Amino acid sequence: MKELFPIKQVMGFAFSLILTVIALLVYFTDMSYTAGMTVLLITAFVQAGLQVVVFMHAGETKDKGSIYLNIYYALLIALITIFGTLLVLVWDM
Repeated sequence: MKELFPIKQVMGFAFSLILTVIALLVYFTDMSYTAGMTVLLITAFVQAGLQVVVFMHAGETKDKGSIYLNIYYALLIALITIFGTLLVLVWDM
């Protein structure tokens, strides 16, 4: 019976709820802008990683190396796009 209960998914869901509560605390407490954005960014990236690993089963196949490589590549392209946009439109470079 133990192998039929999805403990990994239940623990991932509970951890997602905890991360959501932490993000809500940023809104409801009187936190500075810098501290609030830091907490929100950290919780967002941790929750995104949790979703990929636990609920999208990224590490459970035999080609998990290529899946993680594609995720890193997509993250790199997203960061280049974001910082390139900031360079051109906000920082006037």
